[in-house]
Amino acid sequence: MDFTGEERIAAPRDIVWAALNDPEIMRGCIPGCQSIERLSPSAFEATIKVKFSLLSATFHGLLTLSDVDAPKSYTLSAEGKGGLAGFARGSADIVLEERGAETILHYRSKAELGGRLAQLGARLLESTSQKLAEGFFSDFNAAVVAKMARAEGLFKSAP
Repeated sequence: MDFTGEERIAAPRDIVWAALNDPEIMRGCIPGCQSIERLSPSAFEATIKVKFSLLSATFHGLLTLSDVDAPKSYTLSAEGKGGLAGFARGSADIVLEERGAETILHYRSKAELGGRLAQLGARLLESTSQKLAEGFFSDFNAAVVAKMARAEGLFKSAP
């Protein structure tokens, strides 16, 4: 399954980049994320609960950053095991494009599912995966804008 998209974020690229590397922001934006912990500058361990139609699975796995070109782009790879439900593997190429005071976040991602999840049917898996990706980027956009608004409020109230 492959899908692409973009998200226009009303924040400068350096703010968006920092948020993409902040485990707390990521935890709040990844649908079903129960925990995420930084293991190194380029690796995270995560637990994510995902529901595909009637099947729900909790995945434990690693998120790894590669091809890092700060603050412009990176590749985020994920691999997790969901017990009897199977496994999930995927990656997303993230590119941040400056447009004045805004940033356009471009993504191209692919996912592979195995085990019971793979038996659900390609159409259902593709639509669910697309919704999860769109939900993440929409929530991420809102989190970045809210964080920037809070920071601006602090600076305005400072003497």
